[in-house]
Amino acid sequence: MLSPPEVSVVIPTYNRCELLRGAVLSVLQQNAERSTFEIVVVDNNSSDDTKAVVESLIGSDSGNVSYVQEHQQGNAHARNTGIQHSRGSIIAFMDDDVVVGNTWIRTLKAAFDQDQDLSFVGGRILPRWSEPPPSWLTAEHWSPLALIDYGPEQLTIEGQTPPGLLTANIALRRKVFQEVGTFSPALQRVKNGIGSMEDHEFLLRVCRSGKKGKYLPDLIATALVEPERLTKHYHRRWHTGHGRFYAIMRDPEWERSQFRFVSVPGHLYRQTAWEAFNWFKDSLLGRTDKAFVRERQLRFFGGFFLQRQRDLLTTRRRRSV
Repeated sequence: MLSPPEVSVVIPTYNRCELLRGAVLSVLQQNAERSTFEIVVVDNNSSDDTKAVVESLIGSDSGNVSYVQEHQQGNAHARNTGIQHSRGSIIAFMDDDVVVGNTWIRTLKAAFDQDQDLSFVGGRILPRWSEPPPSWLTAEHWSPLALIDYGPEQLTIEGQTPPGLLTANIALRRKVFQEVGTFSPALQRVKNGIGSMEDHEFLLRVCRSGKKGKYLPDLIATALVEPERLTKHYHRRWHTGHGRFYAIMRDPEWERSQFRFVSVPGHLYRQTAWEAFNWFKDSLLGRTDKAFVRERQLRFFGGFFLQRQRDLLTTRRRRSV
């Protein structure tokens, strides 16, 4: 019987068969021993040629690639299924539109080998632009594109409010999932939904359990940024959805407030009022890029507020029943 690999790379996918091929090939081309890693592709109800693409990669490879299906829709379900089917003591995640450098596995494995107290590592997710980005889309507003760049220095990720990492480029020891659980389906995006929080909530849970990780600037992945994601329409949708998922998450650290109105913490009203004032001022002065940055906070508040009202109505109906 073959010994288990040291690293399992889990790639959830949904209807992106051609991008998926590039993602898998980037792992197969690693500058690492083949025996040290496996790739688990989790097909989340794709209706395109995903299965055929993976089978062609399995046929051309020496056994590093496996294909599993998850019929419950959503990224959290797919990732959790990947965890169950993986065999490595380290479980790495990447997205189906991501390409990693050929030292990716060597870099993350070296970090774990050097520090036995390290629970997870994550790295940069840099853009592969399909076309030049608009002027308002600066690096500090990359969240809707699932991009991260904290600069060239390593960072320790720990505490109650850690800097975010994303599952497009992250690796964790298997025992982390055994100790703190897996990804929450309540906060996942389904199909083409956007603004979800399952990555963020999971990392908060890990760090608040007392575990620590690192941001490694040399652990690099690149993600395709499709033209649709460069539009204001997409970013408005994302921030509205993000507000809705934040309301669902109910993070106790973020929810702390001496004042609440209709289940919304007071600090969110204050922040939104300030952004609304500046949005109006920037709009009058013709500073359209700055005005749009302000508008995104208003969209977040709208999504948050509407979700809290839905929650209140649901609670009242249950009580009446």
